[in-house]
Amino acid sequence: MKRSDDARGSAPPLPSVEPTGLVDPTGRRTEGTAYDTPEPGTLLALLRGMVIGRRFDRQASALARQGRLAVYPSSRGQEACQVGGALAMADRDWLFPTYRDCVSLVARGVDPVEVLTLLRGDWHSGYDPRRHRCAPQCTPLATSAPHAVGLAWAARRAGEDTAALVMMGDGATSEGDAHEAFNFAAVWKAPVVFLVQNNQWAISVPVEKQSAAPTLAHKAVGYGMAGAHIDGNDAAAVYAAVSQALASARDGGGPTLIEARTYRLDPHTNSDDPGRYRDDSERARWEDRDPLTRLEALLRAEGALDDTAMDGFEKEAENAAAAVRERYSGEDETAPEELFAHVYHSIPAQLERQRRDLLAEIREG
Repeated sequence: MKRSDDARGSAPPLPSVEPTGLVDPTGRRTEGTAYDTPEPGTLLALLRGMVIGRRFDRQASALARQGRLAVYPSSRGQEACQVGGALAMADRDWLFPTYRDCVSLVARGVDPVEVLTLLRGDWHSGYDPRRHRCAPQCTPLATSAPHAVGLAWAARRAGEDTAALVMMGDGATSEGDAHEAFNFAAVWKAPVVFLVQNNQWAISVPVEKQSAAPTLAHKAVGYGMAGAHIDGNDAAAVYAAVSQALASARDGGGPTLIEARTYRLDPHTNSDDPGRYRDDSERARWEDRDPLTRLEALLRAEGALDDTAMDGFEKEAENAAAAVRERYSGEDETAPEELFAHVYHSIPAQLERQRRDLLAEIREG
């Protein structure tokens, strides 16, 4: 297919090195940004989602320590990105999450236990992607990005008013799959938004050793697409930036690369020791920028939140965590033969022999 002339576009201006925010770390509004602060009702929904998300994250971390999950990559400290991105989506949009984006799936309405299925090792994905319009969680870095571009471009060709939100970390932007996705999306003006959660560390590698660009958002310029550099611990800014970018994508404006500057407070996974490569003072500085406390402070200061409402959010979060614990309390009945299902359309002969041998061993045992 020949590309049309209007797909060429012109490179947008360089994003600012200082991230855009709407709520400062003390919980006060900032002025002079490119985005409007969401309405109080939306801000309350963001806070509710983050309170529930953080409690879910703590519960999942506890399950991993108890051996009930094979592994768990916490997103504590990144709730503004996780919830702000998910709530900015329309129902018809598609989410492409990574292994660290469990909270975004919960915010999208996926059953929390189904979200954890992959990390428990029970199944390839615990939820129905089509029902929730959420692709399976992706463990390899950036491999879901080309899939998202393909889905979004196919939806555009089919006349559907659909956009895709791709979530990735800073380390993923160094992968070839990310380059291919960025390039494909920009050339074809596919309705995709890439939300890069720059949490400062790709496991033990700091972001300054991954990229020499002033910001990761500057990478958008080289591909000829819009770029934004935002405060990823400001839920209002994340919601506003992603909402605007998705609306532009659906209207034919092409893709946007959004760098959300945030921080991973917990280890890379429950098996990681961050003390080997970062010091506690860095973590303490980012705890002062906690996305939950700053949004709560804003809403209280403006009279949109009181103790009753906050207690309600926390009770709802605790009830949700208790439900997850209860559903994990019993022994899980597994069917080993299911390991061979939904991997290949037609199972290869060697794998079929392994399946038969396994079933025979189970019958004899």
